Amino acid sequence: MKIAVVAANGRVGQKVIVEALNRGFGVTAFARSENKTAASQFVQKDLFDLTAEDLKGFDAVVDAFGAWTDDMLPRHNTSLKHLCDILSGSDTRLLVVGGTGLYFDLLLHGLDDGERSGTPPEVRARWQRVFTEGGLAALHAEAERRSPGVLARMADPGNPRRVLRVLERLDQGLAPLPERVGIHPDAEAPFPVLGIPAPVLAHRIEKRINAMFDAGLLREVAALRERFPRWSDTAATAIGYAEAAAVLDGTLDEAAARERIAARTRQLAKRQRTWFRNRMNVVWVDGPADAADVPRAADDVERIWRQHGPHPLTLPAPNVV
Repeated sequence: MKIAVVAANGRVGQKVIVEALNRGFGVTAFARSENKTAASQFVQKDLFDLTAEDLKGFDAVVDAFGAWTDDMLPRHNTSLKHLCDILSGSDTRLLVVGGTGLYFDLLLHGLDDGERSGTPPEVRARWQRVFTEGGLAALHAEAERRSPGVLARMADPGNPRRVLRVLERLDQGLAPLPERVGIHPDAEAPFPVLGIPAPVLAHRIEKRINAMFDAGLLREVAALRERFPRWSDTAATAIGYAEAAAVLDGTLDEAAARERIAARTRQLAKRQRTWFRNRMNVVWVDGPADAADVPRAADDVERIWRQHGPHPLTLPAPNVV
């Protein structure tokens, strides 16, 4: 099998390539900077410059593109559409790598026009101040005042980002909720989702946190603060960075910081599981117990794909899975 991995230099792309090579697949890595992967076949090219000719002849294309800041998130949508466009009409399968609800929302519902074009900074800042000063209740009150009943029509009114987006859209003269496109409503095939038992996950979280501190988390945050004195609200409250900053400021000792990071990470994992249970038709697959168990987990996911088939998406390519 011939596989192309796009945005291959990132952490996820590199891991996908190692696993594919271990399975004996022919792998070509695509990235905009010099090759940092284990693949011997490499094409240095930006994802958005790829053409149908570049991806011709591959059995599968793995999209490992990632964006982690608010201003970059819309590129998940544009990058996926570009890959769908150039693969449309071919027999090549497109596999999109991701692990949170964001990726599922993007694939199934897309991002609305305002999210793609970007909200004016002054509009975003104004509603962020309202949230900072009055919390979610203040956002709810303003959303209901300006668009009665909007909270009842929202899929997740408890998510501050979604309510902020409603208010931003109203300020721009848009409907409070966008008409989204994505998966057909009659598509009932389940999604395989990897799950890890809570006690096992808690142990892994603790090991990961200890490794982060041992590898120099405090030095990393100190260097970032020196280079970038002003942080966005998202960066300043990020799990791990917020606690490391508190240690550097002397408001938290390291042991308490480690425990707080662990607690926040466990809470995030719980919210993610709840999100999947409430909003998706899910088949839970036992996540790999260790590196040697990865092939078994991958085989279980593939078995579910083969049993139920790909989901029909209202995107240019019908073979996105």
